[in-house]
Amino acid sequence: MSSTRAKDPLPQGEAPPEGSSRFARPKIDLWGSIPFLSVHLGCVLVFFSGFSWAAFVAFLGTLVARMFGITGGYHRYFSHRAYQTSRWFQFVLAWLGASSAQMGPLWWAAHHRNHHRYSDTERDIHTPAVQGFWYSHMGWIMATINEPTNLAAVRDFAKFPELRFLNKHYMIPPVLLAAALAVSGLVLDIHMPHWETSAFQMVAWGFFLSTVVLYHCTFTINSLAHTIGRRRFPTEDSSRNSLLLAVLSMGEGWHNNHHRYPASERQGFYWWEIDLTHYILKVLSWFRLVWDLREPPPSIYEEARCQGRKTLR
Repeated sequence: MSSTRAKDPLPQGEAPPEGSSRFARPKIDLWGSIPFLSVHLGCVLVFFSGFSWAAFVAFLGTLVARMFGITGGYHRYFSHRAYQTSRWFQFVLAWLGASSAQMGPLWWAAHHRNHHRYSDTERDIHTPAVQGFWYSHMGWIMATINEPTNLAAVRDFAKFPELRFLNKHYMIPPVLLAAALAVSGLVLDIHMPHWETSAFQMVAWGFFLSTVVLYHCTFTINSLAHTIGRRRFPTEDSSRNSLLLAVLSMGEGWHNNHHRYPASERQGFYWWEIDLTHYILKVLSWFRLVWDLREPPPSIYEEARCQGRKTLR
C-alpha cells in the first residue's frame, strides 16, 4: 500500500553536518535560564497568596488561552501552516503564543520543524529515545545550542517585520500579562473587596502557576508522547497517541496521528478523539478568522483501517 505524505513545502533551513550529533554534550545556559527557572520558583507564591475564585478563574483563563496560543498558533499554524488566517490575526496568534513565555514564534516554529525533520534521531532537538526523559522534557529549552533562531527554516514567516520584532522581544507579552493581572487584582481589591483577591494573588495564580502548568502540559508531548500510548500508524519515529495527554494539552496528545500527517489541522482524526484546539479553530472558522483548515486525506483513514485489521489478526 502506498504511503501518503503530507505535502510540506515549508522551508527547512540547513541540516547539521552528516555524522554529527546535536546532543553530544549540550551545555545548559544557566544565566539565560534564570527567567525560566524563576517562574517555577514563583509557583510557591500561591501558598502565601491564599485562594479566591477570582484568582482561580484567572488561572484557568490564562492557562486555556495561552495553551491555545501554543497549540493552535505556534504549533498548527506557524510550524505546520495547517490553516490560513489574516495578517492581523496571525499577529494575535503570535502574541498569544509568546505570552506563554515559550520564546518567540519564529524560534518555536523553526525548532519544531527541525523536530519533524529528524524525529527521534540524534539530530532531533528533543527526543527521549536518544536524550532521555528530562532533557527531552525541559532541558533542551535551556541548552545553549538551541538559543538561536534558524530564520532559514521559517522564511515563510520571517518576512513579516512584526513577527521578527516579537521573536526578538519575546519577553514583552508575558511581562505585560503579569502587569495586567496585577492591575486587575488591584482594581478588584479596591472596588470589589468581597471578591477577596489582590494584585499579589492574581499574579501568583494567573501568571506563575498558570505558566508552569502550561509549560509541563506542552512539554509532555516532547517526552511522554514518544514514550506512552498506542501507535495507530507505523511511523519512522516513536510517536504515540494518548487520551490523557490529549486532554492535558488540548488535543496535542494524538501525536502518532500528527506525525503521520503533520499538515492536518485536526490531530484527533476521529470524532471520539478529543481535540479542543480543533474545536476552537472550527468555531473561529465560522467567523472567518481562520479558513482552509486542512484535513487528513481519505488514504490516511484507509491506512488506519488497514493497520487496525492487522492488529486484530
